[in-house]
Amino acid sequence: MTFTKPRELIASGLVAAVVIYLLTRLLYGELPPLPLLAGATLLLIALVDVLLALNMRPRVKRRPGTEPVDGLTAARAVALAKASSMAGAIMAGVWVGLIAYLLPLFGTVEAARPDTAAAVIGLISAGALIAAGLWLENCLRNPDEPEEPYDEEE
Repeated sequence: MTFTKPRELIASGLVAAVVIYLLTRLLYGELPPLPLLAGATLLLIALVDVLLALNMRPRVKRRPGTEPVDGLTAARAVALAKASSMAGAIMAGVWVGLIAYLLPLFGTVEAARPDTAAAVIGLISAGALIAAGLWLENCLRNPDEPEEPYDEEE
């Protein structure tokens, strides 16, 4: 398993942004209003990632007084970290696509104002999820392995 690359996250976010922008252009009038805290649920997952990172980091670094991490547990945590950062990138793209559609309507369409506020909260929450996932992944790096090679062959 390789570490998450920024280009993967950026590409996923861009694809999501374009798809959501186009879908919103077609269907915005038929959508119900967005709940203000719709995107804030991502903060809960980010919190789990942060708590897990705080718990696992000293164990992976083999600090005195800590129990070593079981290999299967570490693999599951890495999978969660990668999934979190990718889900955060996709959701950030969703919120960016929605904001790109709503900003020109902000002054003319009444429903655009609360939807924009919900999208901004969602975008912030998605950013927190990306950061938490990447930090958890970083905390789980094996201290015995050298840093990643300069150019990885794919």
